[in-house]
Amino acid sequence: MNTNLPEELQMLQRSVRQFVDDRLTPLEREIEEKDEIPRAVIDAMAGMGLFGLGFREEAGGQGFGKLGYCVAVEQLARTNASLWNVIGGSAGLCGTAIDIGGPDAVRTRYLPDLLSARKIGAYGLSEPGAGSDAASLRTTARRDGDSYVIDGAKTFITNAPIAEVFVIFATLDPKMGSKAISAFVVERDAKGLEVGPNDPKMGLHGSTTAQLFFHDLRVPAAQRVGDEGKGFAVALATLDYGRMGLAAHAVGAAQHLLEASVAHAKTRTQFGRPIGANQAIQWMLADAATEIHAARLMVYDAASRADRGERVSDRASMAKLFATEALGRIADAAVQIHGGMGYMRELWIERAYRDARIYRIYEGTSEIQRLVIAQGLLADT
Repeated sequence: MNTNLPEELQMLQRSVRQFVDDRLTPLEREIEEKDEIPRAVIDAMAGMGLFGLGFREEAGGQGFGKLGYCVAVEQLARTNASLWNVIGGSAGLCGTAIDIGGPDAVRTRYLPDLLSARKIGAYGLSEPGAGSDAASLRTTARRDGDSYVIDGAKTFITNAPIAEVFVIFATLDPKMGSKAISAFVVERDAKGLEVGPNDPKMGLHGSTTAQLFFHDLRVPAAQRVGDEGKGFAVALATLDYGRMGLAAHAVGAAQHLLEASVAHAKTRTQFGRPIGANQAIQWMLADAATEIHAARLMVYDAASRADRGERVSDRASMAKLFATEALGRIADAAVQIHGGMGYMRELWIERAYRDARIYRIYEGTSEIQRLVIAQGLLADT
C-alpha cells in the first residue's frame, strides 16, 4: 500500500495547516469563552473552500475527493473543535445527504449555497427517543396532496440555532420501521418549525446545538430527498462519510495533543531531569504515537476506498471506533503528562480533553460502531 499523499493533497495539507495557524488558532480561546463562532470566521473558512472539500466541482464543491476532505479535516483539528463541527454539520451531513439523495433540482437549489457557506445546514435525525436506534423515529410525515405535513421533534441537532437549511428525517408509518422513513429539506422560515435555544454542553463550545419542533409543518413533495421510504438508506450512507470525517478529526486532535505532550516532556523537569526521561512518560508517548499512526492509516484507507466508489460502512465504522477511542486515551494521557497545568483552563489541553469526550458518542456511539462492524462480518458468512 502506497501511503504517500499525492502532491496536490500535500499542498492542500500545508495550506490548511497555515490557515489554521494564522487565522483560526488566535481566536480559539475567544470562541470557547463566548460559545460562539463569529460569522466572519465562518466566511473566512468558506473563502478557503473548506465547506466544499470532498464535493464535486460541478456541484459547487472544491473537489479533492473524500481523501482530500479527511486530510484537510485532520489539520482543522489543530484548533478549537467547534470550528470543524460547523462544517461537518452543514456540508458534511446536510450537504452530503442532499448530494446522495437528490433529486437534481434539490441539489441545484441547495448545494451551491451550502458548499460556499452562504447558507448553513443542519442534519435532523436524532430524536428524544431515537438516538442509536435511528429506525424508530417518531417524527411523522403525512402525505397531503402535493405536500407532506411533518409533526414531531428532533434533539441534539448541530448548527440548529444558526442553520437556514435542514434535512429532516421522518416516518410515514412508525409501525414499518426503517422502510417508512423519508427525508425532506426544510427551510428555516417554514411555518410550523420551532428552533429551541442553544444547548449548554460540556465541550464543543462555539458549536451550537438545539432541539427542533415541528407543528403541522407543510413541505412540498418536491423537497423530498431521495425516493419515498428510502430516507433511512440516505441517512446511513451520509453517516458513513460523516464517520470518516469524524475519525480524521480525532486523528488530528490526537496528533496535536501528542506534539504538545512531547514538547512538555522535554522541557518540564522534576528531580533534576526532564520528565521525558521517565519510562512511564515514554510509554504513554509511544502508545499515543502508535495509535495515531494506525488510526491515520485506517482513515486514509476508508477515504481512498470511498473515492474508488467502494461501499465503506465497515471501514468507516472501524476508523471511527478506533480513532475516537484512541483520542480519548491520548487526551487523558496528555492531561496526565501536563500534570496540574493540564487541568487548568489556562491551557488548551483542558478544553481538548472535554471536547474529546463527545467523539465516542455522536454520529454513532462506539457500541453502535461495533454492531455495524459485527453485522458486516456475519452477513458475509
